[in-house]
Amino acid sequence: MFEGLKQHYVNLLTSGGHLVLLFAGWQIDSREAWPIILGLISAISFFAWVGNQRRSRLILDTPTSRIVSAAQGYVELTGRAKQAHDVPLLSKLTLLPCVWYRYIIEQERNDDKGYEIVERGSSDDTILIDDGSGQCFIDPDYAEIITSHKQVWKKGDYRYTEYLLSPLDTLYAIGEFTTLGGPNSDLDFKGDLSALLTEWKRDKASLHERFDLNNDGQIDPREWELAVLAAKREVAKQHGEIRLKDGVHLLRKPKDGRLFLLSNLPEERLARKYVLWGWFHLLTFVGATGGTAYWLGV
Repeated sequence: MFEGLKQHYVNLLTSGGHLVLLFAGWQIDSREAWPIILGLISAISFFAWVGNQRRSRLILDTPTSRIVSAAQGYVELTGRAKQAHDVPLLSKLTLLPCVWYRYIIEQERNDDKGYEIVERGSSDDTILIDDGSGQCFIDPDYAEIITSHKQVWKKGDYRYTEYLLSPLDTLYAIGEFTTLGGPNSDLDFKGDLSALLTEWKRDKASLHERFDLNNDGQIDPREWELAVLAAKREVAKQHGEIRLKDGVHLLRKPKDGRLFLLSNLPEERLARKYVLWGWFHLLTFVGATGGTAYWLGV
C-alpha cells in the first residue's frame, strides 16, 4: 500500500521542498546559487502542476458508470462501501469496524526534533462497493486513498494516527474495471478437450462401453472420432454453462498507470483539491521562473 508516493504526499513534500531550497539559498547567500535553486523549484513545480492537472481532469472527465452496465476498462464508480467478508475488519489501533485502515505509530525523539516512525501499516482486505445496480470488489493495493476519517492522539512519548474508510461510507472509486468469470471467462477449449479425453482414456471400461460399437474390444479410428465429437459437445456445454453464470466484478490498479483512487469525499471536492494544488504549483512555477530570469540578468 505504501509503495510509491501518492499525489497527496507529493504535494506536501514538494511544498516542503520549496521551503528547504529557499532556506538553503538564504544560508548560501550566493548570487550564483540562486538561479540553480530557483530553477530546481521551477522544475519541481512544473511537474507537480502537470500531475495535479492530470488527476483533476481524469476525475471530472470520466463519467460515473453503473456497476451492472459498466464497460470493461477504465471507469468511475460511486456507491456504498461494504465489508467483503463475513468476518468484520477492525482497525488496528481503535478496533473500529471499517473496510480499510492505515495507521502510524511515532515516538518522540530525545533530541526534541519531533517524532520518528516506529511502526506503520495498512489493511489489504478487499473492499465491496454497492451502487444499487450491483456490487464490485475493490483491490486496494497501490490505490491512492483519501479519507475524512482521521484520528490523532498522544499517549506518553508516542503519537498515534489512524485513517479509516467506514462501512456505509459513500465511496468514490476510479480505476480499471474487469469482470472475472461469467460471459467474460477466459476458457481454453483445446486444453479442456485434451484433459477430458485423457480422463476418458484412463477409464477404459467406460470408454469401450460408450464407443466400442462393434464390441471387438478395440477403439478403431472411426469410433475414436465419435468419442472426440462427444467430448467436444460436452466441453462446449460446460463452457456455455460457465458463461451463463454471473461474473465477479473487480476494480483494480490500471495497467497503463492511470489514476487509481478511492475516497469517501465527493467527486467535486476531490477535483477541487487537485485544481487548487495545481494553481499553487503553477503560480510557484511562474514565480520561480521569473526569479531565475532575474538572477541570470535576462
